[in-house]
Amino acid sequence: MNLSSSQRVLSGMRPTGALHLGHLHGVLKNWVKLQYEHRCFFFVADWHALTTLYDDTSKISPSVWEMLIDWLAVGINPSESTLFIQSKVPEHAELHLLLSMSTPLSWLERIPTYKDQQQKLKDKDLSTYGFLGYPLLQSADILIYKAGLVPVGEDQVAHVEITREVARRFNYIYGREKNFEKKALDAAKKMGKKNKKLYQELRKRYQEQGDDEALETARALVESQQNINLGDKKRLLGYLDGDTKIILPEPDSLLTPMSKMPGIDGQKMSKSYNNTIALREPPSSVEQKIRTMPTDPARVRRTDPGDPKKCPVWDFHKIYSDDDTRTWVQNGCKSADIGCIECKQPVIEGVLAELKPIQERAQQYIEDPDALRSIMNEGCENARAVARETLDEVRQAMGLVYR
Repeated sequence: MNLSSSQRVLSGMRPTGALHLGHLHGVLKNWVKLQYEHRCFFFVADWHALTTLYDDTSKISPSVWEMLIDWLAVGINPSESTLFIQSKVPEHAELHLLLSMSTPLSWLERIPTYKDQQQKLKDKDLSTYGFLGYPLLQSADILIYKAGLVPVGEDQVAHVEITREVARRFNYIYGREKNFEKKALDAAKKMGKKNKKLYQELRKRYQEQGDDEALETARALVESQQNINLGDKKRLLGYLDGDTKIILPEPDSLLTPMSKMPGIDGQKMSKSYNNTIALREPPSSVEQKIRTMPTDPARVRRTDPGDPKKCPVWDFHKIYSDDDTRTWVQNGCKSADIGCIECKQPVIEGVLAELKPIQERAQQYIEDPDALRSIMNEGCENARAVARETLDEVRQAMGLVYR
């Protein structure tokens, strides 16, 4: 088994049903790109949905399948990525339980989104153990695959930070072993004289000078060794930082660009604002929504000049129009040479052109639900195989192996 986790990416979504353009431009296009650069695990977070929908679960299952159809339709490739449903990999729950034994309660209470969500969802009783513990379940989601990178927006960095702390604490408690330093030095000898000397020099540079580049080089050196076993690799990686084995690697945040996809009213595109264009929305509905979008309030009459910067339609032009069209819009709006209906037409054409192939691919899975379930079953099995390996190591480190 390759100990390296730097090339693994983990990301998920709560099942909210059919997805919209905001999801496409904010998350899914990034996933499509990442799947060809890293080993990616993308999952439907149905257990996370229960933290706020525990009293009405009727929509969760159909929403799971709707969302998976959209993932596949936009180009998430099951041959390149592992797609799975969280609750079909019960190892997530076991790791969550085991991590909960050593995670301080105060760590969960200080997560910014904990109180924010309670304020936003005042109509729901969120004084539950599940809601308090959902950041730790997120940590288990990440650590069970030893993901090195987690794509997040700036508002979610805190969730990756607590995962790093949880991993660090777990490694400190359960990665300690008798005569650790001697075992680490013995492991270094197995690398050969040249590599042993390089390893020691890099370790010294990191520990004495805080040279992060030396640390990364040393990690790569250890992971490239073919003649030492997994246990010795863990010791050598842990010895770089301190005096414990690395059982659960600490993940890094992979900041994703903010979505530039606005809603049809100029606000952030969101179902809660009722301002979305769904990926499988009928063309006639798409056209109607864009044609009735609000424009610059100054353009009361067709002959009134306007300012594209004050018009929500302009943000759509930034995404869907080329430079020549944007210049035409700028000049035509400010001089009142074009009307708002004319201005919206290129946007309508651009959105429909983007959605057409997505909708055609989606239809294939709608007509063949067995193919969809087959893809998911295979993805869930592949995810479980990786999760089991990690959980076996965790149980062994905690002394929970009975033979």
